[in-house]
Amino acid sequence: MNYFSSDFKLGILGGGQLGKMLLAETRKFDIQTFVLDQSPEAPAQYGCNQFFEGSLMHFETVYRFGKMVDLLTIEIENVNLEALLKLEEEGLPIYPSPKTLHQIQNKGRQKDFYADNDIPTSNFKRFVSLKSLQESIKNDELDFPFVWKCAQFGYDGTGVKICRSALDLVKLPDVECIAEDRIPFKNELAVIVARSVSGEVKTYPVVEMEFHPEANQVEYVICPARIDEKVAQKAQEIALKVSESFNHIGLLAVEMFQTENDEILVNEVAPRPHNSGHYSIEASYTSQFENHLRAILDLPLGNTASKVAGIMVNLVGEDGFYGPVVYENIEKIMAIDGVTPHIYGKRETRPFRKMGHVTIVNENMVEARKVAEEVKNSIRVVSV
Repeated sequence: MNYFSSDFKLGILGGGQLGKMLLAETRKFDIQTFVLDQSPEAPAQYGCNQFFEGSLMHFETVYRFGKMVDLLTIEIENVNLEALLKLEEEGLPIYPSPKTLHQIQNKGRQKDFYADNDIPTSNFKRFVSLKSLQESIKNDELDFPFVWKCAQFGYDGTGVKICRSALDLVKLPDVECIAEDRIPFKNELAVIVARSVSGEVKTYPVVEMEFHPEANQVEYVICPARIDEKVAQKAQEIALKVSESFNHIGLLAVEMFQTENDEILVNEVAPRPHNSGHYSIEASYTSQFENHLRAILDLPLGNTASKVAGIMVNLVGEDGFYGPVVYENIEKIMAIDGVTPHIYGKRETRPFRKMGHVTIVNENMVEARKVAEEVKNSIRVVSV
């Protein structure tokens, strides 16, 4: 198949920042792209050949979009699976496959999958509704504290809450959910695995994630993770096992906990480019976005090693600000060596909304971390 400067059309379901960054790679290789997103202001609309506005959950919309392209991929998991299954039956290559998406889309099914495939994860219970979870507490079948997660449609810290008492349940939605044991951990880690159609597999180095204490969002991604080599090797091995079990194609981001006694437990996965891999645009020989493209087109995978230490700082809307976005002090951070901002193109800000990220590269990890702190303290995402 000739993908380059040809009539080949790649379809992308979702037009957010991940789609926008993926399009930078398709532009590099001159691959035609069609993008579907429900928002008329989707960040990816400007980088594609054709943009279509429509719901990713609507059968007919997704099906018709799929009929216009030669291969389909995603940048978000919440898509209509029935349409994808019909398209796949009709011969359209879809990566990751609808089967893989079905296993991952629902966090309850995802946790069952780990248990069934002997993949280490925290203990959990599934509930059809918040009401059934509350009944379980009344009957002494579930104890505080635990981590509540809605089974579907959670993202960027929404749909997750640490519950320490009945008061924490008051404002939770009455939806299908899971309750997980709260794990005392040293670090939150992630490994991105790239797997091509013909089965070539590569992993990126283990990264360490520092989270915002209130928003449950990643503030910093640090590569390589500042952990013992044996722990890093164990994390890589488990990530490869997860990838093999799901039999996914493209990228799979595996988020994990490093416990107090250095065990590795899988938290959850994302079958697409991921926040924990953004550092790779500047710090790696091959970015996660390029390797996702190489994997789904069955091209040789690129080198996943890092050229230098990389730290990614998320830019999120500051608390208390709503409306047209303004980035304060961006010139100040751009004057620092090794600092590259990525602005996603969302015109409206709100508290904790992901608006961009900044990558810091440096041969010295300690220095990179200091610069990351300076960047975090300097730039502000506010509104007019």
